[in-house]
Amino acid sequence: MSTVEVRAAAAGDAPEIARIQRITWRTAYTDMLGEQALAQLDSPDAEQSWVDAIAHPDTTVQLATEGTFIVGFCVAGLAPREEVASAAGELPDDAESTGLIATILVEPRWGRRGHGSRLLAGAAAELRRRGAKRGITWVAESDSASLSFFRRAGWRPDGTVRTLDTGQRRLRELRLTGELEIELVD
Repeated sequence: MSTVEVRAAAAGDAPEIARIQRITWRTAYTDMLGEQALAQLDSPDAEQSWVDAIAHPDTTVQLATEGTFIVGFCVAGLAPREEVASAAGELPDDAESTGLIATILVEPRWGRRGHGSRLLAGAAAELRRRGAKRGITWVAESDSASLSFFRRAGWRPDGTVRTLDTGQRRLRELRLTGELEIELVD
């Protein structure tokens, strides 16, 4: 059995993160996003965007590994005000102590092995270390796999919805919120 772990990303991991994002989005999100949005993932700037994200002081990028393979990643940080505000623009009392799970992706061939759960638990621990008391994330309303994953971790929709325009499609997302004391879920 291979060793599995979660570790912090380094700049040299950017090409692999970009590759996992391309494969996972093309596998899971083509119908939701459209080919035009996915084509941007092939841009020469895609890897540099990941180098920049890894270096950003307010963001944590963590990797799930199995043996010598990087199999998934998670991006998290304290939630920007516009992410935690209500639809009317009002901030909750705990806005300054709310973390954002911006994305969790596991390459499909490595799915159902607990990597997503380890990434969520690792990100939650890092957010707690940074002073966050609860977390939020945005999930496409039609992404039943991600919605189920977060629900198993105890996260629930908080009633806030947003619609994103991908250039070809409109994508409705639900904001989920949950505790950062994460028990590993499969």
